[in-house]
Amino acid sequence: MASGLLVGVNMYKEIYNSWLISNKLSDIDREELKKIQDEKDIEYRFGKDLEFGTAGMRGIIGLGTNMMNIYTVNRATQGLSEYIKSLGQDAMKRGVVISYDTRRFSYEFAYSAALVLVSNGITAHLFDDVHPVPMLSYAVREMNKVAGIMITASHNPKEYNGYKVYGEDGAQMSPEATNEVVKFINEIGDCTSDKIICNKSESKKIKKVKKSIDKKYYKTIKKLSLSKEAVKSVGKKIKLVYTPVHGSGYVPVTTILKMMGIKATLVPEQIKKDTEFSTVEVPNPEVKETLTLAIAMANFKGADVVFGTDPDCDRLGVAIRNDEGEFEALSGNQIGALLLDYVLTRLKETGSLSENGFAVKSFVSTSLAKLIADDYGVELMETPVGFKFIGEKIKQFDDTGKKQFVFGFEESCGYLRGTHCRDKDAVVASMLFAEMVCYYTYNAISVYKRLQDLYLKYGYIFDTNVSIKYSGLNAMKDMNAVVDKMKSLKVDEIGGLKVEATRDYSVAKRTANDGTVTDIDSPTTNAVYYELEGGSFICIRPSGTEPKLKVYYSLKCQDKTVAQTLFEKVKLSFESLMNN
Repeated sequence: MASGLLVGVNMYKEIYNSWLISNKLSDIDREELKKIQDEKDIEYRFGKDLEFGTAGMRGIIGLGTNMMNIYTVNRATQGLSEYIKSLGQDAMKRGVVISYDTRRFSYEFAYSAALVLVSNGITAHLFDDVHPVPMLSYAVREMNKVAGIMITASHNPKEYNGYKVYGEDGAQMSPEATNEVVKFINEIGDCTSDKIICNKSESKKIKKVKKSIDKKYYKTIKKLSLSKEAVKSVGKKIKLVYTPVHGSGYVPVTTILKMMGIKATLVPEQIKKDTEFSTVEVPNPEVKETLTLAIAMANFKGADVVFGTDPDCDRLGVAIRNDEGEFEALSGNQIGALLLDYVLTRLKETGSLSENGFAVKSFVSTSLAKLIADDYGVELMETPVGFKFIGEKIKQFDDTGKKQFVFGFEESCGYLRGTHCRDKDAVVASMLFAEMVCYYTYNAISVYKRLQDLYLKYGYIFDTNVSIKYSGLNAMKDMNAVVDKMKSLKVDEIGGLKVEATRDYSVAKRTANDGTVTDIDSPTTNAVYYELEGGSFICIRPSGTEPKLKVYYSLKCQDKTVAQTLFEKVKLSFESLMNN
């Protein structure tokens, strides 16, 4: 269940007019609304409520019920407050910790959320400066909070902001808890409702997060280091360029690298907190172009590796030199496979690899991960897209002592080692990748060479995804309709590759090509997954954070050249099925 239902025809205009006369709006906001002349713009802004789902809210910044603004943030926080109050006095006393990144209005939204909480008698701790997702997740558990709020739109363009809610386990709020919060939000009514309690006179009750939380976080993640001898030997010789892309990663990433003894050269233009992200088209380190300035700096300095993190520092992008000395931007799948292999290699070499060890990846992430995990005798679990599901596996198995969590990742440049937080952690990933560079340098090979060795050992895996953009109020409905249509098709082959089984994650069922149906041990989500001969797959799903229909291709081939040709053939065939 999620909020965000479309309103009736012409009702959006009534809601727009009700905002104009509401005493909750500031004079500045009211004047801004009056200036809107485009009817389609009014309809988009007021045609529905901004959806609150298991990933919280994310939308374009602006006035309206379907936009990110103080009023939608306060409405969501009032719903969260009602949920916490329903849990009792202890939950209210434990309260909520709040963080934010460098985006437009991130601090204002975070402060307003804190004000709503304390106005409702709930303890609220607010970081006094930008802090990334992993440090917020860590703080929730370390401070024994009942929930956490992170104001961020992650890697989205500058026009967006968002509101993530975390449960007491440090993972993004569970679907069950989210449903309860949504019920309370819906009972509030409009964003200008008198049920929303936000008293400026209560501001003194907002508490600051103690600096000791940062120190404990760094101390905790440093213990996850796996190659101290190699770092000590070559760490000072490694040349690394890092860019926080104007985001919250600047302080934590440079701090942990310095603690390790690895010096990073920074991209000066991208250190400052810039709400416009003026040096990049999008602040997304998955995109090679986002690393352009860092790669230029690396070439000038003769560096070995380039790191880039997104505004909330939960994603890490990496570029390394190939055999020709040119920088190649690695995909999230390649980074994930390299880190998984490195972690398992070092755990095995040091005799620390548990017999009950397990790794986790999203089911759209590279099939190379299973080949690596199987080789080390480590169980690999799969989850739907969304790091909260990886967090749930940690809670289910590691927290209970049944198994030991080794590593988790998603193809969208999200990685986690350790159980200190339950979301993607680009600070830990930066530390691990930096020491991995040290480890392979110490052993007289490059990271690029190690990647090629993995392909030689397990077979070349070509991983990519294609995003199809949608727009308008019905974007999510239209995307789901395409996925639903694919469920109704019987597909025997795609681009000449035989379909061995089809997984429908909306009902958690797998249908083999002989008609045999079995259950999938997975939370349900709207996605269709085709298992192809030879260990390849294709998956289609709507994005949960932006209006994009995503198609994932993982093709096992002889080499890169063959893979590119096969991909074009398979892509053409699959798009024909989609458009049929």
